[in-house]
Amino acid sequence: MSRQHEFAQGARDMLPMLLGAIPFGIIFGSLAGAAGLSVWQTIGMSLLVFAGSAQFIAISLLGAGTGLAVLLLTTLVVNLRHALYSASLQPFVRHLPKRWRMPLAFWLTDEAYAVVLNRYTEPDSSPHKHWYFLGAALAMYLNWQLCTLVGVLFGQRVPNLAAWGLDFAMLATFIGIVVPMLRNRPQVAAALVAGALALACHAWPYKLGLLAAAFGGIVVGVLLERRNEADVDVEELA
Repeated sequence: MSRQHEFAQGARDMLPMLLGAIPFGIIFGSLAGAAGLSVWQTIGMSLLVFAGSAQFIAISLLGAGTGLAVLLLTTLVVNLRHALYSASLQPFVRHLPKRWRMPLAFWLTDEAYAVVLNRYTEPDSSPHKHWYFLGAALAMYLNWQLCTLVGVLFGQRVPNLAAWGLDFAMLATFIGIVVPMLRNRPQVAAALVAGALALACHAWPYKLGLLAAAFGGIVVGVLLERRNEADVDVEELA
C-alpha cells in the first residue's frame, strides 16, 4: 500500500477510539479550568504532555495542594506502561531514522498502541506501516487538542459536567483495548490483580492506589511468566 493509503487507513482505524476519547478530553478541559488553570496552561498541558490519565491525575493532585515530588512520581509510574509499549514496538520501528522515532514515541498512546500493533503484526510486507502509525497517532493527538479546547472554553457553562458519567466512554474504550490483548494466564492474572488493587486502594491519598495497582499487576505478571518459563525448561530437560 502507498504512504497515503497507510496514513488514511491509520486515521480511519482510530475512529472508534476517538469517539471514546471525546468526552474524556472535554471533561479534562472543564476540570482543568475549574482547578485554576488558564486556557493556555490547559492547552499547553495537552500539547506537551498528551497523556490523558496523567493529566487528570496532575490536575487532581494540583487541586489538593500536593507537592511537586509526589506529582512527578505518580505521573511517572502511571506512564511507565509506555516503556513497555515502546519495547514491544521497537522491532518494527528500529530501522526508522530518529526524525521518525522521536515524534512517534511522543504521540504513542494506549489507543494508538492497540491499533498500530495490530497493523504491524499483519503478515503483509508493506514498507510504509510507519505511515499508518503516523495517521493513527496524529488523529488521536488532534482529537485530544480539540476536545481540550472545547472543554476549557465551554465546559464551565455546563453545570456539573464531570458528574454526567461521560467518562464511562473512555473506560469502555480501555476495556476494549485491554481484553483482546489478554492471551495467556499471566496477562489475565496481572489485569485481575491490578483491577482488584485499584478498587481496594481507591481511597488512598495522592492517587497512591494507582501506584499499588500498577506495581501489583506487574509483579504478578512477571512472577507467573517466569514460572511458565521455568516449567517449559523443566519439560525440555525431561
